[in-house]
Amino acid sequence: MTQAQSPPPRGTDPDRSRMGATRISTLVVAGLAAAAVAWLLISARYGNFPRLPWLPVVTLAALAVLEAYAAVNTRSRIERKPGRDPVDPLMVARFAVLAKASALAGAILAGWCAGLTGWLFVEPTRAATEDLPAAGAGLLASLALVVAALWLERSCRVPEPPEDDRDADQWEGRPGQR
Repeated sequence: MTQAQSPPPRGTDPDRSRMGATRISTLVVAGLAAAAVAWLLISARYGNFPRLPWLPVVTLAALAVLEAYAAVNTRSRIERKPGRDPVDPLMVARFAVLAKASALAGAILAGWCAGLTGWLFVEPTRAATEDLPAAGAGLLASLALVVAALWLERSCRVPEPPEDDRDADQWEGRPGQR
């Protein structure tokens, strides 16, 4: 007599708890949503806003540069290039989480800046013309942050073992077949 087995409870599957690569579609949807919200808010309240500051642009650009440097450094340490210290696995995990968060934040900020830039481009006022360079630079800095974050995330991946190691592992997994 067999009993019907219920499916395992949600969240117990070990593959479900793994962190996967950032999906480009997620970043695009977040950016488009932020652009739509920015367009709506800016079109309704632009007259109440102060001039656009340049500090966020500089901050985003600096974060993009730092994450690009971390990507280069991490990849060379994972590949154990000569003259590099071995990589700390916990630091790589932290970089991966930072990269995922930065990619999403950068996509949202890029969407916001794209909506703002688009609205400022069609607005004929002098204030809009003066704010346009800061908004455009914010868009470029946000996109640079997204690219650097995706590069850092990709740099945190464990490289594939060489062909020789894969063949040896394949035979080790089969007892009695040597």
